[in-house]
Amino acid sequence: MSSAITLGVVSAPFDRDLEADFARIAALIDQARGQGVQLLALPEAALGGYLSNLRGSAPPPPAFRLDGPEIARLAELAGDLVVCAGYCEQTADGALYNSVVCVNGSGVLGNHRKVHQPLREDAHYTAGTGFTAFDTPVGRIGMMICYDKAFPESARSLALDGAQIVVCVSAWPGSRTNAPENLEDDRWKHRFDIFDQARALENQIVWLSANQSGHFGSLRFVSSAKIVGPGGDVLAGTGVAEGLAVTTIDVEEVLEQARRAMGHLRDRRPAAYTALVPVGAGS
Repeated sequence: MSSAITLGVVSAPFDRDLEADFARIAALIDQARGQGVQLLALPEAALGGYLSNLRGSAPPPPAFRLDGPEIARLAELAGDLVVCAGYCEQTADGALYNSVVCVNGSGVLGNHRKVHQPLREDAHYTAGTGFTAFDTPVGRIGMMICYDKAFPESARSLALDGAQIVVCVSAWPGSRTNAPENLEDDRWKHRFDIFDQARALENQIVWLSANQSGHFGSLRFVSSAKIVGPGGDVLAGTGVAEGLAVTTIDVEEVLEQARRAMGHLRDRRPAAYTALVPVGAGS
C-alpha cells in the first residue's frame, strides 16, 4: 500500500499587516488544500513580517505567545493540513525568539527557535538551543529557520533524531552588494539553493524550503521555494517568483531506496569526528 503524501512549499511576501498576512495564509491554505496538499510550509516570519534590515536598527516584528490566540487562529485555518509557519515568539519572561511553529486543527505539533543568527539578528532575538524532531500525521519531521541550514550539524541532528522530512522556513535575501537585476544570477540565491540540495543529499531526507518573496525594508528576498528529494534532486519549485510548489511523494519508499546502497547516516564513523569541537572552543 502506498504511503505517498502531497507536500507544498510557499514563496510569498508577508509584512506588518497581520490581518493581510492571515488573509494571504488562508488563501494559500485553501489553494494547497485544493491540490491535495497534506503538509504545507510557509516562510519565516509569515506572521507579522521579518526585519526591515539586518544592521540591528530595525524594530522587531510583533511578538506572539505559542499558546496565544494568533497561533490558535493559524491552527484553525490549517484544519486537516499540517502547516509550518514562522513568527516572532515571546515567552513568559519577555524573551523574543525567531521561531517556526507546526500546527494542524488539533493545535501545536512542534515549535523550533532559530539557533544561528546572521549579522545583527541577535540585536532582537534570543538564540534557540537545539534541534528536535517530532511526530505528525504526515510522518516524523524536523524544522529549522533560514541561516540554520548553513550549518550541516543542524540537519544532521534532525536526521539522527529520526526526521524523515525537514522543513526549513526562510526570509533569505539577495546579495546586498553588486546585486544583479535578475535574481536568477544572485550569488546569495545560489547559496540558498546549494544549501537546500546539499542538506537533503547528505542526510538522505526529504527537504521542504519555503522563503519570502518581494521586498521588505532594504531587503529583497530570493523566493526559490522548493521540495528536494533525498538524492538532492529538486522535485518542485517556485523559481524566483511568488508561488506554491507541490509534489506527491512516497516518503518511506524514497528514503529506503536512497539509503539502500550507501546509507549516509548508517555509514557514519562518529569516533573519527572528535575534532569537530576543539577542546576549549567557545559555543
